[in-house]
Amino acid sequence: MPKRQIAILGSTGSIGTQALQVIEEHSDLFEVYCLTANTRTQLLAEQAHKFKPAAVVIADERRYDELKGLMADLPDVKVYAGARALDEIVEAGPIDMVLTAMVGFAGLSPTIHAIKTRKAIALANKETLVVAGELILQLAQQYHVPILPVDSEHSAIFQSLVGEDQNPIDKILLTASGGPFRLMPQEQLATVTKADALRHPTWDMGAKITIDSATMMNKGFEVIEAKWLFGVSAEQIQVLVHPQSIVHSAVQFADGSVKAQLGVPDMRLPIQYALSFPRRLPLSGERLDLFKAQHLEFFEPDLGKFRCLALAFEAIHRGGNMPCIVNAANEIVNRAFLEDHCSFPQMADVIAQTMQRATFSATPDYDVYVQTDHEARRIAGELLHSETAL
Repeated sequence: MPKRQIAILGSTGSIGTQALQVIEEHSDLFEVYCLTANTRTQLLAEQAHKFKPAAVVIADERRYDELKGLMADLPDVKVYAGARALDEIVEAGPIDMVLTAMVGFAGLSPTIHAIKTRKAIALANKETLVVAGELILQLAQQYHVPILPVDSEHSAIFQSLVGEDQNPIDKILLTASGGPFRLMPQEQLATVTKADALRHPTWDMGAKITIDSATMMNKGFEVIEAKWLFGVSAEQIQVLVHPQSIVHSAVQFADGSVKAQLGVPDMRLPIQYALSFPRRLPLSGERLDLFKAQHLEFFEPDLGKFRCLALAFEAIHRGGNMPCIVNAANEIVNRAFLEDHCSFPQMADVIAQTMQRATFSATPDYDVYVQTDHEARRIAGELLHSETAL
């Protein structure tokens, strides 16, 4: 059979680099058609030299000449730049699946273009469903496109639901590690640094998602994703703090039975499952040893200490473009915290105030999402520089 052609949006990030490891391990089944990055030209060029894709795209147009120079000895690999190039490359005929591993709102548009050209979606860009879940699911149904989750939690839920098509979900049990500040008293959070927040206890992820994990906004986004992916209400989703990160999530059914997916914290497993579904392929690496995993603990999250998770639930209940507002404000404060421009608690303060000030739309379309994203970013930026936010 011909190799499955994969486009990786965000190939230089944590998910993208691990996806390339999976593809390399199963080079008889998968082939890289396209690689894209935001700014990391050097690593993108190195990946292109190794995997020989048909094309590479650098989102930052200012880096086109640099990338072109690094690719001079690969004349058969097309080099493009800019947001429009990202939208266009996913429409290429040979592509079978698009792995959306870009970070942030920027992943929405190319995902829509991929769906409209009937490419299977391996979804790692959580903002796509957070911002525009209803629109994405409508398009996926319209164009008969599968959306296969790559997040470890949603992959676990998906795996638990295989073979359960006719059985209604009673509850989704969405696990969270609790991040580095799970046991820290709330009053100490004002003094934590980005170095503290970037020390995730179990997962090795990019900086943005690691900070989101520390605030638990990442888990809030995953609740929104689960609502759309699995057709449940927010009331049917329970967040469980599980420090060992062995139970990646679970589903409870009407009869009280609970099915869970367990494994070591290795993102290659959910990536590979999305690429190969419904097949399970061999995967090198550590195996879960239940004799060593003596303690599996589960706790309720502290919504007072982790206000970002509470704000995400509020956004779900308000609906419309409110999750888009939360996502945009979060991207601004996340970057500000990483650049030492705000404290850890101020991130939630700015997001909450942005939710109050941004224009609410109960029935948004794509254009409204774009306008909302711009407005919420502007408001969050202004709040960061105002005395009321600080």
